[in-house]
Amino acid sequence: MRTMDFKMERPGLLEAGQQVSVTEGFLPGSYYYTIDPSLAMSANYKLKDRLYVKEGVVEKVEETPRGFYVTVRFEEEK
Repeated sequence: MRTMDFKMERPGLLEAGQQVSVTEGFLPGSYYYTIDPSLAMSANYKLKDRLYVKEGVVEKVEETPRGFYVTVRFEEEK
């Protein structure tokens, strides 16, 4: 199991328990992930930290002074 945090700009787009799929993007030397359809975006991850499954479940949605953050659990084996 692996969890990842995503930044969401508006409230109410996702809720705990919801199944989501992600799209992988590539930058020179790193990967990033977007919850479809462009609901939230992850930080950049190095190649060794690349995500190998593309579906997960929202664990929690938090509001902070910096915005809304979504934690997603992925069932990934290494």
